[in-house]
Amino acid sequence: MARRARRLLGGLRRAAGPGRASSAAGRGAARPPAPRPWRRRRLGGQPLTSHPEAEQPASPGPEPGPGSAGTLRSVPGLRSRLSRITAGRGGAAPPSPQPAERRGFAATGDLPVKPRGGGGFGDFPTRRQAIGRAARWRRADWLRGHPGRNSGEGKGPERTRGVLSAKPTRPAMASDSGDRNPTLKKCLAVLREARNDSEQFAALLLVTKAVRAGEVDAKTRRQIFDAIGFTFPNRLLTSRQPPAGCPEHTFQALGLTLLACFCTDPELAGHSQILNKIPTFNDILVSPCNPDSTSMIDDVYQCLSAVMATARGPRELVTKGTVSALCQAYVNCSYGSDRALTLLLGLLAIAEAKCWQRDTPHLLAVLSKLSDDFLKAEDMTKFELCEVLPRFIPLSPPLAQDSQGSECLHKLYKGLANILGSKLGQLQRDPALKLAACLVQACGSEWIPAGSAGSKFLALLVNLACVEVRLTLEEPDPLEVEGKKEVVTACYVLIEMGIQECLREEKPLLEEVQKMQLMRIMEEAFGAVIFYLRQVKQEELQDPFIFASVRILGAWMAEETSSLKQEICELLPFLVHYAKKLFKEGSPAASLPQPELVSTKGSGVPQDALRFLLPGFCHLTAEDRPRDILISEGAPALLSEYFLYQWEVLTSKPGSLTPLTNTEMSLQTACGIFLNLVVTAPDLIRRDKTFLSLMDMLLKSLPLLLPQKDHLVLAANIATLGLMMARILASSAALQGTQSAKEFFGAAICFLSQAHTAQADPGRDGLAVAVSPAYASAWADISELWFLGMQALAGCVPLFPWLPQAVLQARWLEGLSELLARIAPASVDFELIAAFQGVLVELARASKPCRDVILSHHGREWANLYGMAALEQCLSEQ
Repeated sequence: MARRARRLLGGLRRAAGPGRASSAAGRGAARPPAPRPWRRRRLGGQPLTSHPEAEQPASPGPEPGPGSAGTLRSVPGLRSRLSRITAGRGGAAPPSPQPAERRGFAATGDLPVKPRGGGGFGDFPTRRQAIGRAARWRRADWLRGHPGRNSGEGKGPERTRGVLSAKPTRPAMASDSGDRNPTLKKCLAVLREARNDSEQFAALLLVTKAVRAGEVDAKTRRQIFDAIGFTFPNRLLTSRQPPAGCPEHTFQALGLTLLACFCTDPELAGHSQILNKIPTFNDILVSPCNPDSTSMIDDVYQCLSAVMATARGPRELVTKGTVSALCQAYVNCSYGSDRALTLLLGLLAIAEAKCWQRDTPHLLAVLSKLSDDFLKAEDMTKFELCEVLPRFIPLSPPLAQDSQGSECLHKLYKGLANILGSKLGQLQRDPALKLAACLVQACGSEWIPAGSAGSKFLALLVNLACVEVRLTLEEPDPLEVEGKKEVVTACYVLIEMGIQECLREEKPLLEEVQKMQLMRIMEEAFGAVIFYLRQVKQEELQDPFIFASVRILGAWMAEETSSLKQEICELLPFLVHYAKKLFKEGSPAASLPQPELVSTKGSGVPQDALRFLLPGFCHLTAEDRPRDILISEGAPALLSEYFLYQWEVLTSKPGSLTPLTNTEMSLQTACGIFLNLVVTAPDLIRRDKTFLSLMDMLLKSLPLLLPQKDHLVLAANIATLGLMMARILASSAALQGTQSAKEFFGAAICFLSQAHTAQADPGRDGLAVAVSPAYASAWADISELWFLGMQALAGCVPLFPWLPQAVLQARWLEGLSELLARIAPASVDFELIAAFQGVLVELARASKPCRDVILSHHGREWANLYGMAALEQCLSEQ
């Protein structure tokens, strides 16, 4: 009986309706039913084991042959009939999650579906044979139930009279709803009221007769599922003793088939009863496979695919170990390993970071197998793997730090070198370029070996990328560009690596001749990018491909300002307008970290284009023509607003500054732009009210920022910018002795006064001046700012009468006098002496108390000793 029930429950994997997970792919054609003698068995109640009567010898007859002794594929039965109920006749197939394109270019959360053929209620050759076989089933005396522990009364072995009519009835077709099918309604009532397993199996058989697969709608299927419930399949899964003559996993296979049926309903696929079975699914995947268990594995993949399509599913699959099980199934080439890879690609597309965090060794094993296959393949498989491999290349942890990862990278390098060194068509070249771009995003240029072969490969890679950009963008055909956005965006990644390698001085991969050649080739490619951006229409500004093009142009402008200067100046109005539009429309997300190139499909997530343009703008504001264009296009106001917003982002975490590298770098670069404007366009600072708001923010930010030692470079930028703007805006109300002004200047004095100290000089007796330990690591970045700040402070002293008193309160004069008295004059360079003298002279002239402090600490002596003639003269005056 259980054997027949298991056969009869066979095909629910063909889930109805679009958007449902399917495990049909890769299963192959259904086998024709093998003939076998009918044998009668009984099945009792819980637990699901053979009833004592079922263990009695069967009636004489021929013994079943191989493939017919109760296996799930032997004859069409309850499994296949229930399957057809949920599938419909030729209905749409449920989807298997397919890999999204690699992050950075065309990553998307949409998982394409793989079509699958449906099946109808027509496994029997003729209607006469179908009716005849159904009659033989009804004649079976196993419809006489044996009450078990799940019966309604629970009273001993008393036989219950069958509740099912023995009179043959003609199957009724299910209409739009099960409510209009009275026969189905009665069958479902019997199913709900079944008191033991025999009655439940019998009711399931009648359900398969009462409906026709092609006409079962979602509501009817749900009524059937609700009538079955989860208790019955749960007990089937936990029952280990099969009926005599049946395979070991008969009950488990039947339970899995029922769960696969349930998973055709998206709501049930996310039910806790299904999610709780994930560990069971995992165990089946990693268990040894035999011919009798393949259909179980099919059901498991059906369930996992359906679970992954739910909202909670991916998280549950990752946390409950499905990634590990799928990896093992694929690496071991188990049955259905291709579907294991498909599920892995889907999970990595949704939760890549969590997958790598929990299952790095198993995913590396998959990557190792894929990279080995990629290197060895000599047919189209090589190019197909180019599409799969990117998802298994993690941004973190870096592959190069692991020996197994390094071996994979070397295989991928050799495979790509073989591809790109051959004569290829577009269909073969494009996937290879995208795979190379993914490797660059994850590992930079570390995956390319040093030496002649590596340098030639890198030069070839960048050259091919530049050619692809030119071919696509120089004479843009809208349809052609639309189809090439993914590969062109990948080429942008490769070109950005080329820029970095051309500027690399330590252990360069490229020779000088190669660098010069690549710079000329990249200049031509950027000419094509500029030409394309000049054709962009207003309605196309939201296209992420435009963002990717602006970003790569910003990388070029940050490093190379002498070439294409005329073209860039003509493009500046568009760049300012574009950056302003994105910032105004999406500032809440504008400062989020963006380590990768953007998707070419609209994701609705605003992008921070201004961050990538700031370095180029900083260079351009030092030159007259581009600076005038930027000012006329309103760039200063935009930059000021952007600066204020980024400061809010940096300080958004209560109690401390958030260490967002991108945000801090943007603030530093913006300070550089404002410094250029202060020096070259002071009239703009005076007349534009935007800078009053900026000044007010600088006054408040420096006292908060300076104690944070990790942000010393930004503090140096803000201190210097504030001091230089204060000289121009000295008459503003915010600087007239207000509390915020005094706190700012106090913090600025603290920053300037603590930069130097005395330390032992190994080459001489005595002490020498040196940069303070707290400033040493950042001194290369802040030394120029410190000297500029000292000059600006000296200019502020005569403008603010209360400023000398702030210097006295900080006791800077006493500390500086002590430092100069202790160190050897020869250890102090002229630039440092000039910086100290400039401030000391202004303080001595503006404030008698300051002059007295200097004199009381032997100011005349060390002024003469260090050659500070101006200070010595000032101190000598009455």
